[in-house]
Amino acid sequence: MSYTKQDVMRLVQEEDVEFIRLQFTDMFGTMKNVAVTSSQLEKALNNQCMFDGSCIEGFVRIEESDMYLHPDLDTMTIFPWRPQQGKVARLICDVYRPNGQPFEGDPRYILKKVVAEAAEMGYTFNVGPECEFFLYHMDDNGQPTTLSHEKAGYFDLGPVDLGENARRDMVLTLEDMGFVIESSHHEVSPAQHEIDFQYDEAVATADNIMTFKLAVKTIAKRHGLHASFMPKPKTGINGSGMHTNMSLFKNGVNAFADENDPLGLSQEAYWFIGGLIRHIKGMAAITNPLVNSYKRLVPGFEAPVYIAWSATNRSPLIRIPVPRKEGTRIELRCPDPACNPYLTLAVCLAAGLDGIRNQITPPPSVDKNIFAMTQEEKEALGIESLPNNLFEAVKELENDPFILNVLGPHLGKNYIHAKKMEWEDYCQQVSGWEIDQYLYKI
Repeated sequence: MSYTKQDVMRLVQEEDVEFIRLQFTDMFGTMKNVAVTSSQLEKALNNQCMFDGSCIEGFVRIEESDMYLHPDLDTMTIFPWRPQQGKVARLICDVYRPNGQPFEGDPRYILKKVVAEAAEMGYTFNVGPECEFFLYHMDDNGQPTTLSHEKAGYFDLGPVDLGENARRDMVLTLEDMGFVIESSHHEVSPAQHEIDFQYDEAVATADNIMTFKLAVKTIAKRHGLHASFMPKPKTGINGSGMHTNMSLFKNGVNAFADENDPLGLSQEAYWFIGGLIRHIKGMAAITNPLVNSYKRLVPGFEAPVYIAWSATNRSPLIRIPVPRKEGTRIELRCPDPACNPYLTLAVCLAAGLDGIRNQITPPPSVDKNIFAMTQEEKEALGIESLPNNLFEAVKELENDPFILNVLGPHLGKNYIHAKKMEWEDYCQQVSGWEIDQYLYKI
């Protein structure tokens, strides 16, 4: 829905909205906000709401800390879980410098830049995410655990699926907020769930992912549960992914579709796949940003490990789902729900456009189960693997100047520094596995 300033002011008055949260996202994909009362709304709508950017990791130094929030009026949403008198609404904001220029470290701005590049080439980028998460108990102090009483599996239903009621309330809440929910179900692992919402243009989808995570966490807490988007919270189970379905439209027609091709794919689709494959190692630190992300990306748990594509099986990194013509899309299976959606969609689109510009031909499709192949068979087909850990992923990012250019020097430098520090901190920790393996026999 498209709003004007007058529309927002009128809606706030008519709906008895008292608080407005001005939301933005840091480089790690963490939602932040500054709240104002309705009496300050006009000031906020005039882009006069300021905050201290030096307090947000990776933003700016204290010497240049003043930043401004510019609300995107089309993101106006009232939170259905807040009081019905003195309601709470939100506006997603872009971050600007005092000189009126967009802040180059704002992830939403980075995505908008790449979307604008696509528009110059005549393309609209549509994305549909598949967001998975776990529902766990909280302890007596209200802190999250990794405990669950349920043992349900793929597509199970109640009473085996003990999270069914919470998931239903999440779906209803999201629909109240304007989401079109296509499906919801229990996932493979105990306490694991998935809710899929309708695809949209890239910036709107990234906004929706951030809103989705907030709503899911909020409703879970109302059920006495903790919703975790951690990729792999427990050993020995399938982790949570965020399979990302992408398509380019040109003049209202799906640019990935060609009914004369044996697989129904256009030349642009093949080149887009080629760009993704060329840059996927450099993208991994963005699509899979945590130390924990790489505990999910291991053989044996359905997560993609091998850099290949196919239209017939799910073991490769890139899959072409069955629908063709208007439904033709490319599914990238490695992103996880801990990623920053703005940065993830930015690097995905940029890599694909690079493939189109430079006519990067992908390797032949791999239509056999890669997990069942020997190492010799994979080597013969030239199938490489994603980085094994966050350290390797950061090194690959540093070695891909194209992806670094997408992020820009400000965010790229700060992101790499933060992820190196995260890896160093992890390496200094003594894990339970080490105690179990070594303490009694060394």
